[in-house]
Amino acid sequence: MSRLHTVLLGALLSAVFTAALRAEAPVNQLTDAEQRGKWRLLFDGRSADQFRNYKKETLNDGWVIEDGAIVRKKGGAGDIITKEQFDSFELQLEYKISKAGNSGLMFHVTEENPAPWHSGPEVQIQDNVDGHDPQKSGWLYQLYQPVKPAWAKNFEQQVGISTPDIDDATRPAGEWNHLYLRVTPQQGEVCINGVSYYKFQVGSDDWNARVAKSKFANMAGFGKAGKGHICLQDHGNEVAFRNIKVRDLPDGKAPEPVDGALPLKSILAFPNLEWDGWEEIDEKGKPTMLRPIHLTHAGDGTNRIFVAMQSGEIQVLPNDPAATKSKLFLDLRDRTHSWKIDDEEGLLGLAFHPDYKRNGELFVYYTPEAEAHTAYVSRFKVSKSDPDRADPAGEEIVMKIKQPFANHNGGSIAFGPDGYLYIALGDGGGRNDPLGYGQKLDTWMGSVLRIDVNRKEGEKNYAVPSDNPFVNQTGVLPEIYAYGFRNIWRMSFDRETGLGWIGDVGQDLWEEIDILVKGGNYGWSVREGTKYFGNAPDASKAKVVEPVWEYDHQVGKSITGGFVYRGKALPELTGCYLYGDYVTSKLWALKYDVDAGKTIFNKSISWTGQPILAFGEDEAGEAYVMMPSASGKGVYRIVKAE
Repeated sequence: MSRLHTVLLGALLSAVFTAALRAEAPVNQLTDAEQRGKWRLLFDGRSADQFRNYKKETLNDGWVIEDGAIVRKKGGAGDIITKEQFDSFELQLEYKISKAGNSGLMFHVTEENPAPWHSGPEVQIQDNVDGHDPQKSGWLYQLYQPVKPAWAKNFEQQVGISTPDIDDATRPAGEWNHLYLRVTPQQGEVCINGVSYYKFQVGSDDWNARVAKSKFANMAGFGKAGKGHICLQDHGNEVAFRNIKVRDLPDGKAPEPVDGALPLKSILAFPNLEWDGWEEIDEKGKPTMLRPIHLTHAGDGTNRIFVAMQSGEIQVLPNDPAATKSKLFLDLRDRTHSWKIDDEEGLLGLAFHPDYKRNGELFVYYTPEAEAHTAYVSRFKVSKSDPDRADPAGEEIVMKIKQPFANHNGGSIAFGPDGYLYIALGDGGGRNDPLGYGQKLDTWMGSVLRIDVNRKEGEKNYAVPSDNPFVNQTGVLPEIYAYGFRNIWRMSFDRETGLGWIGDVGQDLWEEIDILVKGGNYGWSVREGTKYFGNAPDASKAKVVEPVWEYDHQVGKSITGGFVYRGKALPELTGCYLYGDYVTSKLWALKYDVDAGKTIFNKSISWTGQPILAFGEDEAGEAYVMMPSASGKGVYRIVKAE
């Protein structure tokens, strides 16, 4: 690409990036994703007509509408309930409590008792600093309190840090907090500011044992109704509520946030293929799981397909469904840390140089066995005598990236339309971003880096582009292009528009899709998706790039990002961003209008029901989906449904 073309493209992308920036999520409104996911508002910021006082037909004047919130303003307000009753549901709201204030959120409230708390279990709301109750915000009053999961303790032990056993994700009095409640016959859950506090099941043996030890033991109807009103408590202190949203879960499951399905399906891309050097059974007689982590092409006109495996090898094969044998293009298994030991490590990224046809260079992101919790971004070259072999002995380590934990490694690498290499990193790992790396600019963690692999500066095997957004800023690492990510699991560039697309894996509540913006802050770990996260003060004022799409953990629990389809075989998919979920094994296509900042549609695509590990595209832009496989049949192609 000529320098003139690069400048013109840079100007175009700057305009598109500006269009991609979005203001903070609107208050008392539903996002595109929430609308499609069948969430609805219980309060629009102007009228409280969906509420009334307990045992009354109207609302007392102690409750007022003020600055888009319903506020308990003065004495005599009383407890208020929804006019509607709910059985199996999800609720999210934001609350702001006054200094030393106390309130509560109750569910399944019935009206045959003197007070709503005689029937409805209460999620505590209070000022945790000066409040008068030892049970903190988010606790299910006298029943459940936050529990640190075992996996979080394991990661802390791994690096020798310790965080409190009982979470307090609540922000100070006078600041907004996000509260999430789910109640179904199968399971209930409470999250405060995105952090899962505990799970429960009303009526279970555990539930009954806790109730028997509480002050509710003698209240025959406590927690027994199975259906009732949602109640906001008047505890004599000022409290405000807004963004009150509910979703019915009639069968205990959330509706998928889709606009129908595309007439597409997935079939085995290479049904007769044998992988060079891969054995279905290991030396211990156990199945060997194939984990294809990336599928791509070399951009050299040969139409070959390259598949990178998490175990440390890269295979090459002809782009032919009848292909029967691949060739081992690059074998790094002797130096790659096994994903069987740490399942988020191994070979995680592959990118061919834009000028590969001339220089034969490719770049690999992997975790070396020689250095624990470190990533290498290394340069390799194709053999001069065999176009289907690269030389493992010719490795040049371009970057070493130290990482505190074994999880949240990111690992996607891709060349942007500007010819620079972009490297996507997670926040370093653990739970709740314990080191605060997401919002720090003196660490590479939680960022997308941008480097020039065609030049070298000083002792580095790369150079920092002069137009990187944080160049020459004190205390900031100049390689950083954007930050505030939790764990990017996959990044790609649209071959038509040049936009960078990112799938960022969430923690307990939200998954998101982002468009890469120069210098952008994507919010983690003070924001997750469009919602607050954790107890950082004034987090609601953080200037962030909002996601173009998000979904909650009742839909999926670990996003797998893909790419924007620009092939020819599936015109109904043109311009759609392919993505899926590793845990719930769902496959979608998102059509998004960048200029308008609006979703055109989100549609489902038929899939096998197996975990979606990665996506890929061949030289023609046709789409592939990959999954772990014990049979070696882990690469699928998206085709028209018959």
